[in-house]
Amino acid sequence: MAKILVVDDEPDIVRMVSKILENQGHTVVSGGDGEAALAAVAQHQPDLVLLDLHLPKLDGFEVCRRIKADPATRATPVIMMTAAYTSVQDAAKGLDIGADEYVVKPFFKDILLHNVDRLLSARAATKGS
Repeated sequence: MAKILVVDDEPDIVRMVSKILENQGHTVVSGGDGEAALAAVAQHQPDLVLLDLHLPKLDGFEVCRRIKADPATRATPVIMMTAAYTSVQDAAKGLDIGADEYVVKPFFKDILLHNVDRLLSARAATKGS
């Protein structure tokens, strides 16, 4: 299965999402802020990143922008998690900088897993071609 990085400054969210993903056979690494997220991406080279929008040190927009700007990580799918869209412009901004999907918290487990599986499958198909 895949290695997935879960980044959120709320430990309960990290534990819950990690458990959901681990129950599907994925390996999970985590981070609690934007700087930790970038360090974990460099160290663990995850297959997918679940990234909270509102993080200390660097927000999710900046972390996503840096992941997508780096040739070594630009193909890594990023799902942004947010408690709510603060505006339509924020949702558009995330997609403009390269986020592959948004999940609004609280989310349904099945929707989260569907998006994870869809993006991992698309990445695997791209690697295979």
